[in-house]
Amino acid sequence: MKTKILLSIFLCNYILSIAQTKKWTIEECVAYAIENNITVKQSKLAIENAKIEVSTAKANFLPNLNTRLNHSWRSGLNTDPITNNNVIAITQNTGFGVSSDVTLYNGLRNIRELRRSKLNLLSNQYQLADMTDNISLNVCNAFLQILFNKESLKALNTQLDLTLNQIERTAQLVQAGTKPAGDLLEIKATSAEQQKAVIDMENNILIAKLSLLNLLVLEDIENFDIVEDSYELLPSDIASKNANDIYNKSLAIRNEIKKTKLAVEIAENDIRIAKGAYQPTLNASYGFNTNYFTSELFNSPNFNNQINDNKGYSFGLNLNIPIFNRLQIKNSVKKSKLQLEQAKLNFEQSKFDLRDKVYQAFNDTKGALKNYEASLKALEARSLAYKYATERFNLGILDAFTFNQNKTSYINSETDVIKAKYDYIFKLKVLEFYFGIPINL
Repeated sequence: MKTKILLSIFLCNYILSIAQTKKWTIEECVAYAIENNITVKQSKLAIENAKIEVSTAKANFLPNLNTRLNHSWRSGLNTDPITNNNVIAITQNTGFGVSSDVTLYNGLRNIRELRRSKLNLLSNQYQLADMTDNISLNVCNAFLQILFNKESLKALNTQLDLTLNQIERTAQLVQAGTKPAGDLLEIKATSAEQQKAVIDMENNILIAKLSLLNLLVLEDIENFDIVEDSYELLPSDIASKNANDIYNKSLAIRNEIKKTKLAVEIAENDIRIAKGAYQPTLNASYGFNTNYFTSELFNSPNFNNQINDNKGYSFGLNLNIPIFNRLQIKNSVKKSKLQLEQAKLNFEQSKFDLRDKVYQAFNDTKGALKNYEASLKALEARSLAYKYATERFNLGILDAFTFNQNKTSYINSETDVIKAKYDYIFKLKVLEFYFGIPINL
């Protein structure tokens, strides 16, 4: 028994340790954010509502069917249905019937309402797809921000270790009389500044994680972390494209364009629906009724006989022709036409907005790449300068202040390269996003 208990405890601790050490990939973060985002859930509910509207529009083609059942008691003067004489008695009457009617023609409005409901469903689906795309971009940005901060922290810790070693070396030189005490104080001051920079970067990592957790709708920041693979700059097919190529491709695939274009189609259909009210409406109807009557003063025929004898049927056609309705139909058509013009303007504006975004993303990507390449060259030069300064400082021919200036410039160059790298990766992903390439690292 004790063995089983110990084994259960071990398994629980093992599972808990796995859960606590789980590291999220970018793909997992994107998928989880899309699945749990509140706005996405609301958009999915809108799609379900649109599906109900489609079902309702389809059902409008069907006839309705209603039944009626009533039973009544009456005391006083009544008419005997057999003798047709007036008598004073307590009588009971039971009646029931069935009725149905169907629209045969209403200016094709049922057909166009069904079309509108289907277009509205498609519009909601485009809205959801556009929303998930934007969430994917936001998650990617937050994910890369964590990576940037983590790489920066590694670089800062490496430089801090070098500075701590330099303190030991300089202390020995001061004790030997080959270095002034001021050099040791200068390096210790640099060490304190670097320790503060490490603390600040750790806080930046925490803030970046909070941003990503908010997108994922998670709360456990203590046990949350991401995969820290080395995300290198890989060749991208997008590099061979020009801005106009990317824009033309995005026009065909971007969901915000599809949605505004669809809105024009919906507005055109709405005009047809409004005009349909000018046309006559023709309905067909059918009814069946019967009843049963009984009284305490006379014997009524049995139930089945009365039901058969009292059966009645009705058939009818109802034609409604609009002549004047206080300008309601006319004004409804006018409003629908205005909505169509507004939808067309929105569609044109969405294309202009997309073009601006694509060209901006294209130029940002080119600029980010140039900045990254320039940062690499600067780092190479600063690395050589720092190496040379370190040799001169160790030989005692360079003061600590000048040496620390060289070190600070080198550290800043390292940070600039990391920042430029992740800035370029994100801007490249944005450009690929407009070209229809899925977001991944």
